[in-house]
Amino acid sequence: MDWHPLRLTTPVKQHVFGGRAIAERLGRTGLPNGPVAETWEMSDVDGDASTVLDGPLAGRTLRQIMADHPEELLGPRVRPGPRFPLLTKFIDGSRPLPVHLHADDTTARRLEGEPHGKTEAWHVLDAAPGATALVGTRPGVDRDTLHRALLAQDFDAVMRRLPVRAGQTVHVPGGTLHSFGPGTLVYEIEQTSDIQQHAMRTRMEDGSPVPEPEWLPAWTSKGTGEWYAPCSARARTSPWNAGPPAPPPPGARLLHRADPQQRRSPGDRHLRPLDRPPGPGSHPAPPRGPGRGPRPGPRRRNDRLRARRPVAGR
Repeated sequence: MDWHPLRLTTPVKQHVFGGRAIAERLGRTGLPNGPVAETWEMSDVDGDASTVLDGPLAGRTLRQIMADHPEELLGPRVRPGPRFPLLTKFIDGSRPLPVHLHADDTTARRLEGEPHGKTEAWHVLDAAPGATALVGTRPGVDRDTLHRALLAQDFDAVMRRLPVRAGQTVHVPGGTLHSFGPGTLVYEIEQTSDIQQHAMRTRMEDGSPVPEPEWLPAWTSKGTGEWYAPCSARARTSPWNAGPPAPPPPGARLLHRADPQQRRSPGDRHLRPLDRPPGPGSHPAPPRGPGRGPRPGPRRRNDRLRARRPVAGR
């Protein structure tokens, strides 16, 4: 087989939260008119499978190629499953995505009969000033508190709101309530799965009402709670984003920790409390006190040596 980069078809989703950022900011052509919420760059989801466009494998789906050439496609260390393991998308959150979650692997097998659930990560490509994401629940939120907040649709009462900016990557484990937007463009990589549980009363596809049996509060009121995992996401600033504001140093810890009892480290000075509303921008340096100017840059080693070296003749 003469292997070469595989160009794939990309299913397009015109969900109601989308806009034109994928065309205007990424230069994508051939998209339909109107809002475009997602382009699935690599997919083996049933009904939306990517197909090879050209070359000796033209017309074949990822699943067919994986069945015939598993090691060539996945490498020798990955055990082939029933589907190609990764789903990747560009997502335009011009409007806020409805709050929802995806089952983890264990819950997907037990409740949905699926081989696995969905853990995902978003790499933020563009974000408007002050853009935020709702990801995970606050510490101490129990099932009853969560259920009351979901019934009232008061998500900020129980969820963590993270400021986001271009260059960050947010990891969202399966079972984590989440949403982002408006004004946020992300590249998402996730497990191949399309199962989800709605926390809001409208569908993200077309804004139609969610039937009661599919609504998350109906599950939590039954005491199942199996879809819901009381954890927060982790956001890490990419070292490749050199624009303002300055990124944390290489040794900085996670911007938002799932475990509030973790010991603080010097890098944690870049943490912003999640219950504090974000200001313009995303992660400004902590204030230095009244009347103090901006934090000076780091002194170089040679500067320190010169300061310590005695001056001749004194």
